[in-house]
Amino acid sequence: MEHNLAVGLDIGTTKIVAMIGRKNEYGKVEILGIGKSKSLGVHRGVVNNITQTIQSIQQAVQEAELASDIKIEGVTVGIAGQHIRSLQHSDYITRANSETVIDEDDIDRLINQVHKLVMLPGEEIIHVLPQEYKVDGQGEIKEPIGMYGGRLEANFHVVVGQVSSIRNIGRCVQSSGLNLEGITLEPLASANAVLSQEEKEAGVALIDIGGGTTDLAIFRDGIIRHTAVIPFGGNVITEDIKEGCSIIEKQAELLKIKFGSAWPGENKDNEIVSIPGLRGREPKEITLKNLSKIIHARIVEIIEQVYVEIKNYGHEEQKKKLIAGIVLTGGGAQLKHLKQLVEYITGMDTRIGYPNEHLAGDSDEDITSPLYATAVGLVLDGLKRHERKKIELQVKNQAISEEPKPTEEIKEKPAKERRSFLDKLTDRVKDFLDNAE
Repeated sequence: MEHNLAVGLDIGTTKIVAMIGRKNEYGKVEILGIGKSKSLGVHRGVVNNITQTIQSIQQAVQEAELASDIKIEGVTVGIAGQHIRSLQHSDYITRANSETVIDEDDIDRLINQVHKLVMLPGEEIIHVLPQEYKVDGQGEIKEPIGMYGGRLEANFHVVVGQVSSIRNIGRCVQSSGLNLEGITLEPLASANAVLSQEEKEAGVALIDIGGGTTDLAIFRDGIIRHTAVIPFGGNVITEDIKEGCSIIEKQAELLKIKFGSAWPGENKDNEIVSIPGLRGREPKEITLKNLSKIIHARIVEIIEQVYVEIKNYGHEEQKKKLIAGIVLTGGGAQLKHLKQLVEYITGMDTRIGYPNEHLAGDSDEDITSPLYATAVGLVLDGLKRHERKKIELQVKNQAISEEPKPTEEIKEKPAKERRSFLDKLTDRVKDFLDNAE
């Protein structure tokens, strides 16, 4: 596969999406092909049937290959699911020599130290995101590299997940005949696809309402501050409609999509939908008011849980206020009147997020649906990963071709991208899978 191509694979609870994208000459991303299949082996973001998941992945990948005429080899996958949690942690290192400036290695040392945190059995650290640094007690430092100091401290946002769940995803990808190029946290992927840099600076909460889970990512001052995964999404709403109206799941899903609203006051009492009965039974009559009441009850519960997380982050403190409010994305964001309901519950400004922040202007309407936010984010992530590799190769080749002359010492070294733990995790998952056969 070419360098400027990347494939995102979003393994969701309701659907699996394979999306192929490439950067055009304006630095925007063009989506070349997209494949989508029903996800059968995933429950609340966690794989619970390997065989079915592999079939669904292959189906989505084949569809994307047909649409784009490109053979897919490697993919970037997202991880979410109910096993993800996050915590705040601060740590410090003492430097041997405070006469030299702080460099990458010091920061790596500090980050590696965080990885030694003791987790619950079966859990592993997925992401360590530095929030701010302190050098010799001086706080609020965004970038300590190049400063002098003996003691380097930082606050970290640490994301933790279950090893087995991550390995199972790796297993599904590899058994589908694909290369695992990268693993990314889904809330982060969606955020990259949907949020603007200004919003991340001002403070914003991204709520991605999927089928099985609702993901939250909070940014402030351009840095990710809090992540959470709430273990329900659109599917429980469908479930409630099914039970409440005594109809089958397919009908409940259609009702939700076609007539559903998050705000019961909108419907008149006399609006009725008639649903054909099963096998010669009488049709059922359902009032839209009742339908909206069922949806409303459940969506309020989901939003309230998310709001608890936003408060846990500290939204109510003046200096942690999220000025840009809330952005809703994911398939669940398409529910009518949801924006008004969220504003009503949280009192925060809300907009629906479409993943067109980095897409080429002439992208298809379908692709810019909130449904595909995660997939677009994974493509962006894959492209970024390819660019990093290219730069690393250039730096290597440069280093080989020109032995530095003593006078050129002062020339700036190209900034080495810090390998995120997820890259290391990807390698470990790959090693594990290779050795496990």
